[in-house]
Amino acid sequence: MKKDTINQLFNHLEGEFDIEQPEAGHNNRFLEKLKQQNNPVVDSQPKKRGSWTPFMAIAASLVLCFTVFTVMQQQEPELMDLASVSPELSQTQSFFTTAIEQEIASLESQRSPETEDLIEDALRQLRVLEKDYEQLKVNLTESGNDKRVIYAMINNFQNRIDILQTVIEHIEEVKNFKYNQNENTNTI
Repeated sequence: MKKDTINQLFNHLEGEFDIEQPEAGHNNRFLEKLKQQNNPVVDSQPKKRGSWTPFMAIAASLVLCFTVFTVMQQQEPELMDLASVSPELSQTQSFFTTAIEQEIASLESQRSPETEDLIEDALRQLRVLEKDYEQLKVNLTESGNDKRVIYAMINNFQNRIDILQTVIEHIEEVKNFKYNQNENTNTI
């Protein structure tokens, strides 16, 4: 079967198209005929909306967002830590935080290929203890300053310092062992 191109198709249909323009007032006559049939007439004029509608939609969205934000803030109480319990515990927390930061700085200054695994393991253990501390903060907030939770928080800080000091001691031992081996090989 032969396929007709679009031009051939239009040439074949030439003269069959209605290309006449309707007379003036055609639209009005058509609407009158519709009215005589008792059918409702569809108005072709678009209805005008109030210019305030988009602003009301935006305002409603803002009110909804503000309400959700306010409710979320009320549902999540601020987590307590040692500093929020008493001034003495605030000083304790400050002392431990400063000591831990100094120990980490000391640990990082001794990083070398020989000590890399020890340091990374210590930092992993610290991250675990920090996650535990975050859970202790939740427990303290929920329990209302339970002394057992406070002691657990202090113990958490002490464990972090102990880990850091132990790793620093191991690094010193590794350095001394390496230094002694170098001296023994140089004196032989």
